[in-house]
Amino acid sequence: MAAQPAPSSSAAQPAPSSSAAQPAAPSSAAQPASPSPASAAATVEAAPKPAADAALAARGAFVHGMAWGATPKYPPGFTHFDYVDPKAPRGGALTLDGFGSFDKLNPFTLKGVTAAGVYALMFDTLTEQADDEPFSVYGLLAESMSFAPDGLSITFRLNPKARFSNGDPVLAADVKHSFDTLTGKLAHPRFKSVYGDVRGVTTPDERTVRFEFKQRNHELHMILGGLPVFSRKWGGGKPFDQIVQEPPIASGPYLVERADWGRSIVYKRRADYWAETLPTRRGMFNFGQVTYKYFKDEVARLEGFKAGQFDWINENSAKNWARGHGGPKYRSGEIVKKEFVHANGAGIQGFAMNTRRPLFADRRVRLALAQAFDFEWMNRQVFYGQYIRSPSYFTNSEMQAKGPPGPDELALLEPLRAQLDPAVFGDAPLPPDTEPPATLRDNLRTALGLLREAGWTVADDGMLRNAKGEAFQFEVLSYSKALERIAVPWARNLEKIGIRANLRVTDPVLFQKRLDEFDYDVTVVSYPASQTPGNELTERFSSGAADEKGSDNAMGVRDPAVDALVRALLTSDSRAELVAAARALDRVLRHGWYLVPHFYSATHRIAYRDTLAHPQTMPKFYAASPWLLKTWWRKPGSGSD
Repeated sequence: MAAQPAPSSSAAQPAPSSSAAQPAAPSSAAQPASPSPASAAATVEAAPKPAADAALAARGAFVHGMAWGATPKYPPGFTHFDYVDPKAPRGGALTLDGFGSFDKLNPFTLKGVTAAGVYALMFDTLTEQADDEPFSVYGLLAESMSFAPDGLSITFRLNPKARFSNGDPVLAADVKHSFDTLTGKLAHPRFKSVYGDVRGVTTPDERTVRFEFKQRNHELHMILGGLPVFSRKWGGGKPFDQIVQEPPIASGPYLVERADWGRSIVYKRRADYWAETLPTRRGMFNFGQVTYKYFKDEVARLEGFKAGQFDWINENSAKNWARGHGGPKYRSGEIVKKEFVHANGAGIQGFAMNTRRPLFADRRVRLALAQAFDFEWMNRQVFYGQYIRSPSYFTNSEMQAKGPPGPDELALLEPLRAQLDPAVFGDAPLPPDTEPPATLRDNLRTALGLLREAGWTVADDGMLRNAKGEAFQFEVLSYSKALERIAVPWARNLEKIGIRANLRVTDPVLFQKRLDEFDYDVTVVSYPASQTPGNELTERFSSGAADEKGSDNAMGVRDPAVDALVRALLTSDSRAELVAAARALDRVLRHGWYLVPHFYSATHRIAYRDTLAHPQTMPKFYAASPWLLKTWWRKPGSGSD
């Protein structure tokens, strides 16, 4: 399902382990799933029916929730999600880490870096996505919803109890204002891309809002439920891109208590939070105060955690997890170190080559660079064997292409044959490896052959040069020195074939600016996956997004075949059609070698103080930081009450 435009790009490198990573706006990329016209809304009946019958029966009816291809797990009148504790104690303080700096409180504009927590803590959406279902949503600001029988509109009825932080009711005009603003020229362009199939918004009455579609889109009615809503009064009439440090007027559970710009921000839970007892909020957002303290580098951050400066850390560094998290406080139980299993699709992370640059325009060059990445050595020597190689844009899911294309894939690929390399119709490509009998030496020899075909040869000075005498050299852009443990071994291998790769570490603000303007040679991208991919693929891989500043198309993919396959996926009418389209798309993207695939972990590595607690029942599809903010609590009598 589509990634709801997050405050910061999913193409940006995730902070190596910061819990302050801005939670993606209700996102299909973070929350696995998306809908289809053939699979729409929840049945209003209590008795379960076969999934397809339930979906069709509910078309046009106002319902409490919707699910993709199934009956929602939770019936009308449910009291709370299974993965929360409805009796969780309220109050206490939680302190988390931020990375780098921040300079704004508006998470919806292109320029600047948003303070951690703003989106997750201050904004409610029309619906809440369940973390224990592939893709189901239930009413939050909207108390009910109706998906049209023709699949070309969805209508939401707002909860009359919904209130903004200033006491005003949340009305249909506010929802329309939020949508129009976010898809306008002054907001981040990602919103316009994600909601591009919306023809218009109408407000039949003050608490009813209808979204009408240009064409059928298998998930649009669902992701519109993730629309963040804010008051028309926010900013006092300023142009939206000039609303920078004014606290949002929204309907979420927290307010900004104080901010020390670039260093820390403190949120206080609203005593008058309107959704306190709703089934989609009961047992959630239990901390009375949430503070983010910012750190400039990984070393200071880890030492700060161990010294008690913050309470919880999601550790993405294998080295830190293996060697940094230990000592008396861990042995005594004061700090708990635990891996939490999840069922998230792994998606893909890797070195993205900017094909807007002539150096990376040739597929043979990109494949050659991939030959120099020795994952097996890194996993043994650097990562303590904690990772699994990512072969696919849909790693660890049924959407991952394997072997030659099947009949369903061929039905989509054959009409595009003239635009595709014949190799696409063979086995799905896998990343080069060095498992015996394969060796790095063999892979580098293959790389030199590919580079020679592309016009690059090793000169007398040992540098790889083209016919003009230009050296093959490039920069890997990052905001974290933690990338050295991945980039440096790759650069050393590239040096053996005459290529010079330099790591450039900038501050997070400059990094985001350069990322938004596609001002880099190579950077690391992380594309999360969902159980049901959707509109986020347009933002990541479409030709239209390649020239859209701030888009997630970091690699600059411009391929009519990719565009056609993304559209086929978005208009699929069944799970089988969607899976076939995703596999065909995966096959074409992987053949393009737009990035050098990295690796993934099937767990969240979390260390936390034993003063914190979480529900015994775990969600299935979840990101670590939102799970903490929504469902954990501080033990009564443990301090910081």
